[in-house]
Amino acid sequence: MTPRSGAGGWAPGGGLRPAWWPDDRPWPPRSGEDWRRHGRRMARRIGCLAGLLILVLGGAGAALIWLLLSVIGTVGSAPFARVISGAGLLLGALALIAAWIAVRRLAAPATRLVDAARRIEDGDYSARVPVRGPSELRSLARAFNAMNGRLEADEARRRSVLADVAHELRTPITVIRAQVEGIVDGIYPADPEHMRPVLAATRTLEVLVDDLRTLALAEVGTLNLQREPVDLSVLVHDTLATFADPAGAAGVHLVAAVDPPGLEVEGDAVRLGSVLANLVANALRHLHNGGQVRVDASQRGDGVRIAVRDNGDGIPAELLPRVFDRFVKGSDSPGSGLGLAIVRDVIEAHGGQVTVASSSGAGTEVEITLPRGRGA
Repeated sequence: MTPRSGAGGWAPGGGLRPAWWPDDRPWPPRSGEDWRRHGRRMARRIGCLAGLLILVLGGAGAALIWLLLSVIGTVGSAPFARVISGAGLLLGALALIAAWIAVRRLAAPATRLVDAARRIEDGDYSARVPVRGPSELRSLARAFNAMNGRLEADEARRRSVLADVAHELRTPITVIRAQVEGIVDGIYPADPEHMRPVLAATRTLEVLVDDLRTLALAEVGTLNLQREPVDLSVLVHDTLATFADPAGAAGVHLVAAVDPPGLEVEGDAVRLGSVLANLVANALRHLHNGGQVRVDASQRGDGVRIAVRDNGDGIPAELLPRVFDRFVKGSDSPGSGLGLAIVRDVIEAHGGQVTVASSSGAGTEVEITLPRGRGA
């Protein structure tokens, strides 16, 4: 038999796991205290069950004797029969009370689950249920609490995203409105100088909408990828070429290294290009005169590795664990805080992974690993 864990199943190195053993405790027990504590729990359960059975069987036996004596007509005259009748009624009443208590004990966890579900239906995602009762109900309660925890986190994230989107939209809309109102009121002439901020704000809105659309598609797993063989040497050099002018103006050196030169990966060339462009743009924002951005692509096992490294200011330690979250950005960053979240989603849609390492004053390295081909 294949070892498995779970109620009533085989556990590696521990033999048969009892059905009454708690799901959140290891089997076999790691200490004598575990044995004693859970052994006492099992003994109490066995004692309660035995007592209930004695009451039920005793009451049933007494009732049967009373019924037989009543048939032969001796119930009313025999003292023994009256004693048996009284004992039967007493045991029957005790059995009913014990059964009622047992039913209430079993029904209480289910009632709490129903009440908590109604609170969730009303929008209260803080509802939790105590983990009590038989093992099956305890497992259900834990699963319910975990599910509600995720719902609560998702709701908090949704509200945060809405607030962040509203904040990001406010600035370009304010610029557009101010410029257009000034032109309409005759304060500004409708010349290129005064229309240029409107175009820039419109472009900001366009980028934000495209980023939000990409994130939404990636979240539901419908991000469309036009897969084809992509020459990483061409991709890397073309990307760096688009930043040659701003990098030269800032005194930043762009370096590329692809080994072997004809290294290819199957993926969406446009989206992979946008990923590299995003990473290079982020690096340039945090570099000073004499800085360097280096993009390396090499083969790693059955896949490829792409690393974008800079020697800039680095990412603050408190921000580093959350750099791939939406709308997370440094205080001096001009972006929306969606760039690295999109990088992660696009790379994961390709079946790859992305990590970041950084230290203050020593620069940042973003490493991407991708499979070579479809389904790899």
